[in-house]
Amino acid sequence: MRPTLADLDAAKDALLPDVVGLGLRVLFCGINPGLWSAATGHHFARPGNRFWPALHASGFTPRLMSPAEQAELPSLGLGLTNVAPRATARAEELSREELVEGGRLLEAKVADLRPRWLAVLGVTAYRGAFGQRHAQVGVQADTVGGARVWVLPNPSGLNAHWTPEGLAAEFGRLREAAEV
Repeated sequence: MRPTLADLDAAKDALLPDVVGLGLRVLFCGINPGLWSAATGHHFARPGNRFWPALHASGFTPRLMSPAEQAELPSLGLGLTNVAPRATARAEELSREELVEGGRLLEAKVADLRPRWLAVLGVTAYRGAFGQRHAQVGVQADTVGGARVWVLPNPSGLNAHWTPEGLAAEFGRLREAAEV
């Protein structure tokens, strides 16, 4: 489904349900839903977002999945959530308070769901939500809700600092760690 401008406008501040299960290998956590995702009901749905290609290229999925197939992820030990629940056109529209509160709620969610790894997609989101000003991409020393934490690059097509190959490689490092 390609949302219309009216659909995108109506999606502002909408909530996108998590795709989760108990005891996942990895719970992937975006910053917040974009308008395209909220309008379609699918995480990382905007064309140009590199999440789904990186997930496949890194070996997490046996084939390239579309956002509309997100419900299959828990059967692969994977899940999807966000730090901040409300949809915006750009993550910069979120307040610092929303990120901090989102981090607090995410910690409780992770404690309830008990994934082995929490993968936060975006180092800026991780820093803001958890007060880790010097965090870098990669495994973190701290845990969140009892899960080990890996910060991945933001897969948005707007993040030109990471090539598709670089994203896949970093996702692949997490996949290897999650298999141990």
